[in-house]
This record gives sequence, structure tokens and C-alpha cells, in this order.
Amino acid sequence: MRDAAEFDAFYSASVQRVLGHLYAMIGNRSEAEDAVAEAYARAWDRWAAVRECDSPEAWVRRVAYRVAVSAWRKTVNRLRAHRREVSEQQVEGTSVDHVAIVTALRQISAEQRRAVVLHHLVGLSVAEIAAEIGTNENTVKTRLVRGRRALAAHLTEPEYASGRGRGHEL
Repeated sequence: MRDAAEFDAFYSASVQRVLGHLYAMIGNRSEAEDAVAEAYARAWDRWAAVRECDSPEAWVRRVAYRVAVSAWRKTVNRLRAHRREVSEQQVEGTSVDHVAIVTALRQISAEQRRAVVLHHLVGLSVAEIAAEIGTNENTVKTRLVRGRRALAAHLTEPEYASGRGRGHEL
């Protein structure tokens, strides 16, 4: 019974962060929810080992990401059709900035996107990201710099980038 209460507390404290991370990574909330649910189910099955990890939340994030990637590989055509349908839907309460950021995140490489999301949205340090994804800190730093640069290119409004914004009319 103690394990169930401990797992429930862990789940309640971490599920929104993990879901937010994965949604930002893959850009599809329903797919993110499915992968996160599967990751927590696997964590519960292995709770005795998972709770001993340095970061059980990182373990769940990693598994959720792998589940999502595996699903992508198996259902590429279905996801393409689904994304076309989702892109045509309007979502109430979503800000223009939110849509712009999610759209821009979809335009950068998966490695850069993962580093940016883990650092800026999840709040992990460079060292924590390196440990979680199994690479060195310099690689993470490079991905962050390149990812930010790529995001900036997708988030900059053309009329301002060319100097034709307010106060700069020709």
C-alpha cells in the first residue's frame, strides 16, 4: 500500500511537467498524452527500481519520448493525416505566441528541439540534459545555441527583420 501512495504522489507532482515537455517535443497533445500514460504505466510496473533512480521524472520523460518516437515510426502515414486535420482546427484559449512557438519548434531538428524544451520549458540544467539524453555537455550547449538561432529565424516577423517595421517606413 505504501508503494501505491508513493507512486500516486510522484505521479500527481510530475505528470503535468512531463506532459508539457512531451507535447512541446512532438506538437500533438493526444499523442503526448498516450505516450505519457504508457510511460507512467511502465514506471508503476517497475516502481521499485524507478524510485531508486537519480530522477524518476527523468526516467518517465525518457520513456515517454521513446514511446512517442516508436509510435511515429510505426504510424507515419496516420500521423501525417492527423496533423493535417489538427492544423485545420481552432483551439480556444491558445495564444498566438503559443501557436508560434509550437510551430517554430516543429521546424527545428529533433535534437535541437529536445535540448531547447528540456532547458527552457522543463528547466533542466545543461548537465541534467546531458545525463538524460546520454551525451556530453558541449553537445547540449551546441544544440541549445543552434536551436535558439533556428527558433529565432522562425519567430522573427519578416517586416521587422528587414527593418520595415514601425518607425522604419521607407
